[in-house]
Amino acid sequence: MSERLEDIAIAMVADGKGLLAADESTSTIKKRFDTIGLESTETSRRDYREMLFRADEAMKKYISGVILFEETLFQKAADGTPFVDLIKAAGSIPGIKVDVGAKPMAAFPGETITEGLDGMRERLANYYKAGARFAKWRGVIAIADGLPTWGSIKANSQALARYAALCQEAGIVPIVEPEVLMDGAPGTHDIARCAEVTEWVLRTVFTDLYDARVKLEGMILKPNMVIDGKNARKASIEQVAAETVRVLKATVPSAVPGIAFLSGGQSTEEATAHLSAMNSGYDLPWKLTYSYGRALQDTALKAWAGRSENVAAGQRAFTHRSRMNSLAATGAWKQDLEKAA
Repeated sequence: MSERLEDIAIAMVADGKGLLAADESTSTIKKRFDTIGLESTETSRRDYREMLFRADEAMKKYISGVILFEETLFQKAADGTPFVDLIKAAGSIPGIKVDVGAKPMAAFPGETITEGLDGMRERLANYYKAGARFAKWRGVIAIADGLPTWGSIKANSQALARYAALCQEAGIVPIVEPEVLMDGAPGTHDIARCAEVTEWVLRTVFTDLYDARVKLEGMILKPNMVIDGKNARKASIEQVAAETVRVLKATVPSAVPGIAFLSGGQSTEEATAHLSAMNSGYDLPWKLTYSYGRALQDTALKAWAGRSENVAAGQRAFTHRSRMNSLAATGAWKQDLEKAA
C-alpha cells in the first residue's frame, strides 16, 4: 500500500467503508463494561477488542480503519498475534488516538482545552514504527448560556492545527475532530444554534490549518452533525441532513478527501439514518462516512456481555451495524433493513 498521506486518507474513506473508533480510554471503557457488569482488566479489554477485530466480514467489507487507544496499539490477541497485524490482515488501517483528553480550561469556566502536544513528535515516531498510519485528536466545544467563548474555540482550533502538522511530518494522516457537543449541559439548544456554533468552529479550524501549513489532501475531518441539544430533540432526519450539509459546504474546502462523522450521543439507528440522508439527497464534493464508537459497538457489547460463548453473537451484532452504516455511507440504508435483521 502506498505511504503517501493522500492515498492513506483516500483509503480511509473508501466507498461504503468507515472507521471503527475503538480508542476508548481505560476510564471510558470501564463505564461501558459497567453496563454489562464486567470488570475492566487488561485481559477483558483485550478479549472485547479481539472479538471486534476478528469479525472477518465486518472488518474486510465495511471497516477502512480502526482508531486505537495506546494500550491496544501495542497489545496482542490471546494467541500472541499483535492487534495491528490482525487489523492489517483484514485490509484495514491501524490508527491511534494521540490526545490525552479535554481538561478544564484555566480562566474559562465550563470550557475545556485538549492536552497532549508535549512530546508528541517522539510519540508519533513510535506509533508510526508500531504500524499506525493515522491519528486522532478531539477538541471539545460546549454550547451553553454565553458559551462557547472565542478564547476556547481559538485555543482548541490552534491545538488541532499544531497536532495535524506534527502528524503529517511523521507520515501519519491526522483526523481533525472539533466536536460541538450535543449532550453537554444543559443540552437545550436548538438546531439553529448548533449550526451557528459549528460553522464558527469549522471556519476557525480551517483558517488555523491553513496557517499551520497542513496539507488538506492528507487529512480527514471528524465533525459533529448539526443537531439540536440532547434535551431539546425536535429536528427531523431531513433537517439534520440539510443543516449539516449546508454548514459543511460553507466551511470545508473540497480539497479535503473525506468527512467521517462522530455519532456523539445519537442513538445507534439515528446516526445511521442521518448519514444515509446526507449521502442520498445531496451533491457533495467530499466523501461522507462514519467514524463511530458507541454507534458501532453498543449492540455488540450487549450481545457479548463478557462471555466467551457469546463471541459469535457479538460479532454478528457488530457486523450488522457495520453493514447498516456501510449502506448509509452510500445513501442506500433503509429502516426496514434493521427489522429484517
